Amino acid sequence: MQRDELAGWLRLALNPGLGPQAARKLLAAFGLPPSIFAQDEATLAQVVGARAGALRKDPAGFDELLDTTLAWLAKDPDRREVLTLGDAGYPQALLAIEDPPLMLYRMGLLAETPQRALAVVGSRNPTPQGLQNARRFSRAFAEAGVTVVSGLALGIDGAAHDGALEGSAAGAVATIAVVGTGLDRVYPKRHLELAHRIAERGMIVSEYPLGTPPLPENFPRRNRLIAALGQGTLVVEAALQSGSLITARLASEQGKEVFAIPGSIHSPHARGCHALLRQGAKLVESAQDVLEDLRFVLPAAPAPAAGEEPEGESALLDAMGYDPMGLDALIARTGIPAPLLQAQLLELELAGQVARLPGGLFQRLASA
Repeated sequence: MQRDELAGWLRLALNPGLGPQAARKLLAAFGLPPSIFAQDEATLAQVVGARAGALRKDPAGFDELLDTTLAWLAKDPDRREVLTLGDAGYPQALLAIEDPPLMLYRMGLLAETPQRALAVVGSRNPTPQGLQNARRFSRAFAEAGVTVVSGLALGIDGAAHDGALEGSAAGAVATIAVVGTGLDRVYPKRHLELAHRIAERGMIVSEYPLGTPPLPENFPRRNRLIAALGQGTLVVEAALQSGSLITARLASEQGKEVFAIPGSIHSPHARGCHALLRQGAKLVESAQDVLEDLRFVLPAAPAPAAGEEPEGESALLDAMGYDPMGLDALIARTGIPAPLLQAQLLELELAGQVARLPGGLFQRLASA
């Protein structure tokens, strides 16, 4: 992108007195930014009223941001780009939503945005079973050639990206991370290594200019892009106040399918999914359920199920079920003496079949 072209789009997109809706009206009325800035204020005011006066001033820090963005692009031109609403390569899925970003920053495998894609979202503080489900489902989606879209957040998002990277074929866009910061930042910091892997084998996308910090209001807003880039949205695990329910609502408003994995009736981490199911989301127990519903080609081997039980299941696992349980409850249910029960739980924990939870609770995990 040439300097003058980038400058015009930045002036339009980042003008605080204009706003994205007014900017889109100007684009519809006059065409690309050079044509907009060639108009006098009276002509612009016929379209956006008093906001037209805002175009006389550049956004704060404009020259520095312009130089920084050009330098960022030049550092790796094959893997970094800025798309605008005027570009032929702008994702069609985003053009279909009510408020597409004026500018889209992308980093990674810059192929055409994958058509076979699924949003996978959920809690930032999931249970061990939720993490395992996110990773296993996403790995199965990637093995079926489906790109996993998520938000690089802690918890379910990170596990979904990781599972997709495990299952994807060489050269495929394994996963897309839609972030709420500028692409010169990684948030949360602990996902720095994961972000590097996504940039190598997938794509990181943002509507926010370089230098944008992790402002709280940016994350709910970016959820509309996560929903738009997938042909459906799977909520793996969510409390009633989870931001992933925003993504699910936006997907539904966009006419996309919403899927939810059910959980224990006793778990607050499952209540968001259960609320979605009551509202009409589709209950799924395996990745294959989603693939079949969206008519994606299935992998040769059956996809793993969320609650699939391991072979040779012990009597203790039978007694535990899948709800979190305390030691006293397990002693009462199994009749196993406490020292022996603790030893068996430790063996199952080391084998990855049981997770130790806060508060002295234990939970059985579905088989990997």
